[in-house]
Amino acid sequence: MPTLVVILGPTGVGKTELSLQLAEEYGCPIVSADSRQIYHDLPIGTAAPTAEEQVRAKHYFIGCKALTETYNAGQYARDCKDVLNDLFRQHERVIMVGGSMMYIDAVCKGLDDIPDVPEAVRKEVQRQYAEQGLAWLQQEVQEIDPAYWSEVDQQNPQRLMHCIEVTRVSGKPYSTFRKNSTLTAKERGFDVEYRMVERPREELYERINLRVHKMIEAGLIDEARRAFEQLGISLAPRQTEEKEILPNSINTVGYKELLPYFRGEYNLDRAIELIQQNSRHYAKRQMTWWRRDQK
Repeated sequence: MPTLVVILGPTGVGKTELSLQLAEEYGCPIVSADSRQIYHDLPIGTAAPTAEEQVRAKHYFIGCKALTETYNAGQYARDCKDVLNDLFRQHERVIMVGGSMMYIDAVCKGLDDIPDVPEAVRKEVQRQYAEQGLAWLQQEVQEIDPAYWSEVDQQNPQRLMHCIEVTRVSGKPYSTFRKNSTLTAKERGFDVEYRMVERPREELYERINLRVHKMIEAGLIDEARRAFEQLGISLAPRQTEEKEILPNSINTVGYKELLPYFRGEYNLDRAIELIQQNSRHYAKRQMTWWRRDQK
């Protein structure tokens, strides 16, 4: 049976270089499992493979979606399955690399049967969040789904809103749909081999801090400004205290911290400090997810 070699590890740890080395050793392509590298126009801030790196190995799911498109783990799982079916006809191994654990789990373990959320429901929850803020989301989830509240990232508004949306649509707690599905190799059509890249925390954090500075030097500020303008997001100072809902493509570390900078709410040094800090927090969450999956 063919094997999907999945390279795991926190942001900034060195997954890209290992994926390239293995792809060259095996003579196989690389499938990206990164929920932001899939968008074009964001190569610097998402640390997407460079043109030179993409010459070393064929890559899939890099820069293939417009910033205005909405894309999720379910769509990725379906699209990736089609790509892997084709690739495994030619290769015994394929490399998968990326930091989006939901994308990786969707392909390797399967998805829970969560109902679709109508746009009207999604917009209503977003409106309430914009008006009442994170504290309202936290209180709402704590009341309607204590089980999910006990395990969710309680500072992540997207996760909290999704819980509320699904609960409103179904009339059931979101946690009842999360069965932690696990596909067998036969059901998938391939084996999965996980390889973890780790570094001591101090070294990892130094790499993350340095990488942010390199992104700034490479043009991250101009890239972010173009992306916000392309999405029609005003860079002028805001006249309202309502929470702002950013599109998925740009609602990520490295971009969301620059928006207040563009609006004059703090200086560039503070923006860089926040990008570094939030990148370190993201790396910690990635490691927590991985360790939980191994229990």
